[in-house]
Amino acid sequence: MKRRVLIILTIFLLVCLSAQAYGQGLPKISIGVEQSDEPGDLSVALQIILLLTVLSLAPSIVIMMTSFTRIAVSLSFLKNALGQQQTPPAQLLIGLSLILTFFVMAPTAEKVYVDGVKPYMEGEKTKDEALKDGLKPIRQFMLKQVREKDLGLFVKLSGIPKPNSAEDLPLRVILPSFVISELRMAFQIGFVLFMPFLIIDMVVASVLMSMGMLMLPPVMVAMPFKLLLFVLVDGWYLIVQSLVQSFY
Repeated sequence: MKRRVLIILTIFLLVCLSAQAYGQGLPKISIGVEQSDEPGDLSVALQIILLLTVLSLAPSIVIMMTSFTRIAVSLSFLKNALGQQQTPPAQLLIGLSLILTFFVMAPTAEKVYVDGVKPYMEGEKTKDEALKDGLKPIRQFMLKQVREKDLGLFVKLSGIPKPNSAEDLPLRVILPSFVISELRMAFQIGFVLFMPFLIIDMVVASVLMSMGMLMLPPVMVAMPFKLLLFVLVDGWYLIVQSLVQSFY
């Protein structure tokens, strides 16, 4: 980061020196607020600010509407269950979570493109129609994973009338319901992942205590057995298979 800043400052300094050598004035950069008599100017400025705000929040919103939450939290539980703080690195787990998310969401993304993006780009649908049709596959994906109990909670908290069908539910009710349903499922997967490794910790601690080796940390002795068990059962294959199949 510091190297990039130094390069930018060096280029700016060279530009300034070149301008002075040719008798030109130094470049001036200014940001100001001026009065405008045109209401359209204010509207455009507000639209730009709103667009930048949406773009800054878009990654978080997209992550919350996909399978990323369940996969990332489950892999985090796996790392804690193994007792490894540095291996595998957090960046690697996030990258694996993103790759699996792309794989799981590929059919939904294809439907969004075919039903919404492509007709809008070809002029067959208006912006509102394309947005509505493009959100349908995402809504269907979230409704397939969400619990009815969680939907009922946010319908009650929002104070909207009880809908006749899932199609009548607004996105502001579906999205938080989907997130807490995904967290619930991820914690269930985490509990299942913890159990075999917890049993190994308890057995090793009991054996060491019976042998009078109280000063030897059980975690250090249990670690090779955990890794051996994980390798023998082909852990990554089973976990990835279970996570992907849990969405179908």
